[in-house]
Amino acid sequence: MLHCTLATDRPRTDSSRPAKPDGHATRGAAFALVLGALSCASAHADEKTEATTPSSQFDGSWQTTLSCSNANGALGYSFRFPSIVKNGVLHGEKGTAQEAGWLQIDGSVRADGAADLYVEGLVGAAPFAVGQRPAGTAYGYHVEARFSLDHAEGHRVEGRPCTVVWTREK
Repeated sequence: MLHCTLATDRPRTDSSRPAKPDGHATRGAAFALVLGALSCASAHADEKTEATTPSSQFDGSWQTTLSCSNANGALGYSFRFPSIVKNGVLHGEKGTAQEAGWLQIDGSVRADGAADLYVEGLVGAAPFAVGQRPAGTAYGYHVEARFSLDHAEGHRVEGRPCTVVWTREK
């Protein structure tokens, strides 16, 4: 627990009477008091945040490989991108947001390593999309995954067969 003590007494010229403050000294003392109080409040907020922010044994940086095989007239593909787990929440992203070929994967990783994730993105090129959907068309699907301390595997729940593999970066 954090304790802050703020000195509010001015030095005395003798032991019986307080010194007469001049205008500059009074403003300076008030400024120091306010600054000290703000510093204490900020430190307390940081301590409170650290104490209440949950962490996860899976927190850290992960290398992600997402692969989908040829299916229903669409060509297969595989690509790698970084993901981060922070406080048990995974976020990975490939490409530039809202441009053709972009995707992100998000969701929670539970304490037992089970993860329910969601991928959303925009088609990069029609030959790789089921139904030959044009570049820039939005898509999304669910991924079920299982994390261990340094490795994870998952699969696409609906649609064409896809796998996702994560390797923890050291």
